Amino acid sequence: MSDIDGRNVLAGEGARTRVSPALSRVPEITLIFWVIKVLTTGMGEATSDYLVHAIPPPVAVMIGAVAFAGALRLQFRAGRYVPWVYWLAVVMVAVFGTMAADALHVGLHVPYAVSTVLFAVSLAVVFVLWRRSEGTLSIHSIVTRRRECFYWATVMATFALGTAAGDFSARTLGLGWLGSSFFFAGVMAIPLIGWWRFSMNPIFAFWFAYIVTRPLGASIADWLGLPPSLGGVGLGRGVVSLSLTALIALLVGYLTLRERSSRAPHPTLATGESVGETTG
Repeated sequence: MSDIDGRNVLAGEGARTRVSPALSRVPEITLIFWVIKVLTTGMGEATSDYLVHAIPPPVAVMIGAVAFAGALRLQFRAGRYVPWVYWLAVVMVAVFGTMAADALHVGLHVPYAVSTVLFAVSLAVVFVLWRRSEGTLSIHSIVTRRRECFYWATVMATFALGTAAGDFSARTLGLGWLGSSFFFAGVMAIPLIGWWRFSMNPIFAFWFAYIVTRPLGASIADWLGLPPSLGGVGLGRGVVSLSLTALIALLVGYLTLRERSSRAPHPTLATGESVGETTG
């Protein structure tokens, strides 16, 4: 789903809203974006579950909240898209968003079906407020602080909703972690095929896919980390968390090097020579 916002117009919206990458506070939507996004969802699920079982849950949630706030502070202070800063914020949203969703069920005993509806309504409210305020939900319009606030509120809501929906399908509906993985992989195909073949609204398709990546990645992580008695492979939450973190670090490192290379001045610009000019 490369550059899914290429036709960047909502129904009734006028001009295209694409902006220069130099002004944007979020990345271009390419294949590597989706790969890292799925990895962060699995990493957030595994890390959150590991922490709440390794240390007292209130302490784990406090650590997650502080890390989440610190990562967002870095992102807002950056003022533009910086790969490692942006993806650090996404990772911390993944960890803390999982904790927030689990707290409703574990701490307050809210059924997964109810928490899924609550988070879906919360996400819808954010979308409505964002649309009314800014006139577009396109991520290619994220060039101001207010729009970035709406963006991260949306991201947080999608992670919480995805966590609750994944647990609902695996536990309440009885699909299990592997079954849920296949189910959400199938659901993920809806916006992909709809955008690619049937002219689905690109902004709707983007957010549809973005939401579904959360339960998809989390279900895979749970399947890999949980013991066989709970329907998993039994690798352990810690192993899954570290493995996914390493993969994310490698890919973000690649993006960082590529981004720095793209910003480096061209040799001909630095010397004042034109392309093809020779010295004699």
